[in-house]
Amino acid sequence: MSTSETPAPGWQESIFSVLKQGGIRQVAYVPDAGHAHVIRRVQADPEMRDIVLTTEEEGVALAGGAWLGGQRSVLLMQSSGVGNCVNMFSLLQSCNFPFLTLVTMRGEYAEFNPWQCPMGQATQAAMELMGITVHRATAPEEVEDMVGAALDAAFEGGQRVAVLLSQRLIGRKKWVRQ
Repeated sequence: MSTSETPAPGWQESIFSVLKQGGIRQVAYVPDAGHAHVIRRVQADPEMRDIVLTTEEEGVALAGGAWLGGQRSVLLMQSSGVGNCVNMFSLLQSCNFPFLTLVTMRGEYAEFNPWQCPMGQATQAAMELMGITVHRATAPEEVEDMVGAALDAAFEGGQRVAVLLSQRLIGRKKWVRQ
């Protein structure tokens, strides 16, 4: 960590710990600042594999392939990526694969970018329409238990589950001119 970096909030470390203890071996993602701490921790862990995607829908197929290959995976994405996945979500239901995704939300609390609002507002409904159970974490103290429960529901219960990490939880994003 450079001296200019601040330590990650404890809830972000809790996410990594839950994934590690829950046997997640493949972590797919399109790079996102809200997931950066977990991604760095996965990259440093020799028992876990980070997989950078070109589009979030690839992560849905990866989750199915990981399960068929005997491994557990998680898809990390931002709410704007959910729209890219809607058609691919049918694979999960048709093939009855377990699925876990953690979604950092945009288009909510103190959003500065109006382009993020439509998909941010439609994320939960779009996922529920595709048969995915959705939980929303809004406070740091609920993240660890919620992610753990979602992981168990997916891999012990065979469900398709998403945890939405609210924009308020992540913190205000600010436009920075370079």
